[in-house]
Amino acid sequence: MTNYEENIEVKGARVHNLKNIDVTIPREKLVVITGLSGSGKSSLAFDTIYAEGQRRYIETFSAYARQFLGGLERPDVDKIDGLSPVIAIEQKTTSKSPRSTVGTITEIYDFLRLLFARAGDAYSYNTGEKMVSYSDEQIKELIKTDYDGKRINILAPIIKSRKGHYRELFEQIAKQGFVKVRVDGEIKDIVKGMKVDRYKTHDIEIVIDRLKIAEDTELDKRITESLNTAMYSGDNVLMVLEEGTKEPRYFSRDLMCPSTGISYPTPEPNTFSFNSPKGMCNRCNGLGHVYEVNELKIFPNKKLSIHAGGIAPLGPYKKSWAFKQIETIAKRYDFELSDPITKIPNEAIDVLLHGGKDSFDIESKTLGVKRNYKIDYEGISHFIKNQFEESDSTSIKRWAKEYMDKITCPTCNGTRLRKESLNFKIEEKTIAEISHMDIAEVADFFNGLEKRLKGNQLKIAEEIIKEIKTRIQFLLDVGLDYLSLDRSSKSLSGGEAQRIRLATQIGTQLVGVLYILDEPSIGLHQRDNNRLISSLEALRDIGNSIIVVEHDRDMIERADHVIDIGPKAGHHGGEIISQGTPAELKHHNTLTADYITGVRTIAVPKKRRKGNGKNIVLSGCTGNNLKNVSIRIPLGKMIGVTGVSGSGKSTLINETLYPIMNAHYFNGVRKPMPYESIKGLEHIDKVIDINQSPIGRTPRSNPATYTGVFSEIRSLFSKTPEAAIRGYKPGRFSFNVKGGRCETCQGGGLRVIEMNFLPDVYVECETCNGKRFNRETLEIRYKGKSISDVLEMTINDAVDFFELIPKIHRKLKTIQDVGLGYISLGQQSTTLSGGEAQRIKLATELSKRDTGNTFYILDEPTTGLHFEDIRVLMEVLNKLVDKGNTVLVIEHNLDVIKMADHIIDIGYEGGRGGGMVVAEGTPEEICKNEKSYTAQFLRPELGL
Repeated sequence: MTNYEENIEVKGARVHNLKNIDVTIPREKLVVITGLSGSGKSSLAFDTIYAEGQRRYIETFSAYARQFLGGLERPDVDKIDGLSPVIAIEQKTTSKSPRSTVGTITEIYDFLRLLFARAGDAYSYNTGEKMVSYSDEQIKELIKTDYDGKRINILAPIIKSRKGHYRELFEQIAKQGFVKVRVDGEIKDIVKGMKVDRYKTHDIEIVIDRLKIAEDTELDKRITESLNTAMYSGDNVLMVLEEGTKEPRYFSRDLMCPSTGISYPTPEPNTFSFNSPKGMCNRCNGLGHVYEVNELKIFPNKKLSIHAGGIAPLGPYKKSWAFKQIETIAKRYDFELSDPITKIPNEAIDVLLHGGKDSFDIESKTLGVKRNYKIDYEGISHFIKNQFEESDSTSIKRWAKEYMDKITCPTCNGTRLRKESLNFKIEEKTIAEISHMDIAEVADFFNGLEKRLKGNQLKIAEEIIKEIKTRIQFLLDVGLDYLSLDRSSKSLSGGEAQRIRLATQIGTQLVGVLYILDEPSIGLHQRDNNRLISSLEALRDIGNSIIVVEHDRDMIERADHVIDIGPKAGHHGGEIISQGTPAELKHHNTLTADYITGVRTIAVPKKRRKGNGKNIVLSGCTGNNLKNVSIRIPLGKMIGVTGVSGSGKSTLINETLYPIMNAHYFNGVRKPMPYESIKGLEHIDKVIDINQSPIGRTPRSNPATYTGVFSEIRSLFSKTPEAAIRGYKPGRFSFNVKGGRCETCQGGGLRVIEMNFLPDVYVECETCNGKRFNRETLEIRYKGKSISDVLEMTINDAVDFFELIPKIHRKLKTIQDVGLGYISLGQQSTTLSGGEAQRIKLATELSKRDTGNTFYILDEPTTGLHFEDIRVLMEVLNKLVDKGNTVLVIEHNLDVIKMADHIIDIGYEGGRGGGMVVAEGTPEEICKNEKSYTAQFLRPELGL
């Protein structure tokens, strides 16, 4: 057997900070690449191995296809042997489209649609009766048996409960040769110029035939012809009316309600798709929510007058047509523009908001003459709505959105589907009800479903149910039993999104593939970690190679092979410092080995802080799965919020507590989830939220621009003697505006090559060689360095370089303190790992002067961090708390949890089984709780 059938051989990798490394990765094994944050793990796994795999895949396309793709840069590596087809499962890859849900990503919803289209029972939305459909033969037989010996009218319904005079319609019917119609229950002859009252609603049917039913072959033929004509005119529906009765009976080829005659089109899978016009709710276009204008945002301060800017969208008074109209309305309703809005009559407010047409006369007291005024006003509310819905300009839409609230669609109640689609059921459940269940509940529903279905329904559904059950099982295996199928993919955390993609990949059952995963354990409680690792082992056991970039202790210990990259981060990393089995790794003298063997540890504090004795008390939270939760947050401490994935931590903190505080201190407009009361906000003076979202989505964004230090550096360059002589202002040194930047790449340093059906690829600009600026700008130097050289400096170098400029030095020092000294100032944000981005956000917030009374909220700050990085981070956070601030951390990492002064543990399970406070108190007190999952894993850490 040749070597590369057993191993992937990478020779001479030099991407980013990798130092010409050679590495052998065993195939069909679970391989973990670990090391400090920024040491080069992702550069090896994604930018070398995955990039080369993708490039080779494109090489297999025809020359014709490749011309549309452009050239994919070969990664800087001498050669890679033994490479299989590569699939990367990263954190950033889920769709941010509002139409994408857990059900659509995993394809479970596609199978559900098929199941409902082929095996669902339809019910009438009017009466709740089961819908029926007949073939022409069945209709004929029913008519012959049920109306034997009776005189009947066969009618074709054409108008149902609509207004109009219908003169043209009656003429058209007469031209087709029909002589009678039934209008609102009364049969009439069609006469010339016939019409009905246009302001009333009418039901109109054509009388196709009148006959007496008897056993007769000729009659049989006549009934068949009449049925076909009626079906053609009545759009697959006909009515049979026995003479002398008032109530007709309906028959249809489509699904139809036997009492009221409403019919549904034959169900297809896209009848249940909220992305298809056939299935989506017409009001919200299948999004489940609509935007409504909020009156409070239009009149934010009712003590102000209109003159002083009381109407927020219009601002203070100016000579414009809009204000002229408002002056006319003021004359009509007898108020002044200088009156506070509270004093304006309600009818006038109504006209201002919703518009109106009016004409009135006012007598001039001095001249004694009447003057006529006309109001024809659209209304601010209507104007904003129209701008939002119809404008092509993004900025105008954004402006309109400021005065609107996102509310659940009142027509479909957030189910996204039209009412016909919501009236198909299987076992008393609609597709929307199934989508709204937790995955665990969906699994229970489908488990016994085959036994409950009968006959044809079972035959049709059997295969589909089997597919759905296997996919659901994979989601359960990766610990996602608390998600619902209708959960929007925008609201998923990086780890959840990644595990969904992993479940989808396991579902494909491919063999011989190389999977590369980027920290799949993010956001996963220790309890569920085991399930995740077992899923990866199952993927390996069917014959795949798995490479995981990971810091998690359990994952490292259960791997077949571990590669440790280091020794430090950035320029000081990029070397293989140890590799082998986890047992061999423990004998090597590396940081990772020291933390795993316990030589180095993150020490448990000697004593817990007492805090400042003040509290924030949040009561009665009921958002999402929270069950009337009330919590007490002691201030001046480090607080850990823990609990299994999906237990309600983010709902409680990010969606309830933070919006309340943000609205209180900064007038934020985001609506918090439902709660009863909050007390104690006066004890702190500002709130800072540091979450996981990337700091910038384009190559233009970088640590220097994000932290604001670049503005100071540009000012500094504009003050150099040479820049002053040339008249250069700070804008000259910006790569985002014309003047100093390279115009070929418009200051990006890169050109984007669009890849059609593959992700965009960035290549270096040929004009400036990636320096972003033009020649003249680069001639300006400060201490011998051009602006481009400064952007390429690492933070560590820059801290020394700008030591004498306090404004710049302070900001750079904070970035260095959070352990990011190795990144360069101008490094594109798109290339930063999740952990790095979060620490840059943290550094930005920390460089602001804290008041000693600030409340910090951090959502999983250990994402992407090695044990050593966590130690550095905890030092920074502890410094903040020591100054009197409060730091609240949502976290699963035990090294962080054990250092908290106060823990709030949410549980017991995820999803509907969660949403309760399991335990509160110091880590030692939590450990005494027998029911807490967190306590089980925390006890060994604290040596209890």
